[in-house]
Amino acid sequence: MGIIELKQVKKNYMLGKTVVEAVRGVDISIDAGDFISIAGPSGSGKSTILNMIGLIDNPTDGDVLINGTSTALLKDKALTRLRHEFIGFIFQSFNLIPVLTVRENIEFPLLLGKKAGIRASHREWIDTLISEVGLDQHQKHRPNELSGGQRQRVAIARALVTKPEVVLADEPTANLDSVTGEQILALMKKVNRDLNTTFIFSTHDNRIVELADHIIRVKDGLVTENQKRSLS
Repeated sequence: MGIIELKQVKKNYMLGKTVVEAVRGVDISIDAGDFISIAGPSGSGKSTILNMIGLIDNPTDGDVLINGTSTALLKDKALTRLRHEFIGFIFQSFNLIPVLTVRENIEFPLLLGKKAGIRASHREWIDTLISEVGLDQHQKHRPNELSGGQRQRVAIARALVTKPEVVLADEPTANLDSVTGEQILALMKKVNRDLNTTFIFSTHDNRIVELADHIIRVKDGLVTENQKRSLS
């Protein structure tokens, strides 16, 4: 049993009076430590699948299980807590808070949890993350003083600050040049190996597909390929 399972998951949307079948019956099992690429063209359903894995969107039919528990059985408060503690998010648009410094942006998720507050152990972990993403000299800077690659590094550190088991990344290299994109991917692969954090990408970037040890290809709301491979 994987840490996340999708069982015959479907998602429909209404476009006017027309039903759009965005996801049409998907089975996926995700193991701890996976580095997964969910790849497909625009409109294939890959971002919808990622949103259902991240508990942002509810399936129209089927079930999403986290560590064997059906999320359909959980109330809103439990879902919010699970989303906060179990999952980290990295977005292509970075979604940093403009008025906060690098360090404050990274700290921010710790202020939202049940045990809110920055403790000494948190400060040490934040120091480690800032060092890992190479921003020691920039932690007092605000987002508008950073390059796109530096902003994405902040977003990665912020996603990891709660020590989630899973990090979801929606097109994380889309707004980066090729060299910066490769540096960001190498950083995420290093985190995956060092911390055994599961990474799940929604992407059409072939560089992510090449790095992935679990490749899921999606077309027209259906999984057309689902394979694991060993990477040297």
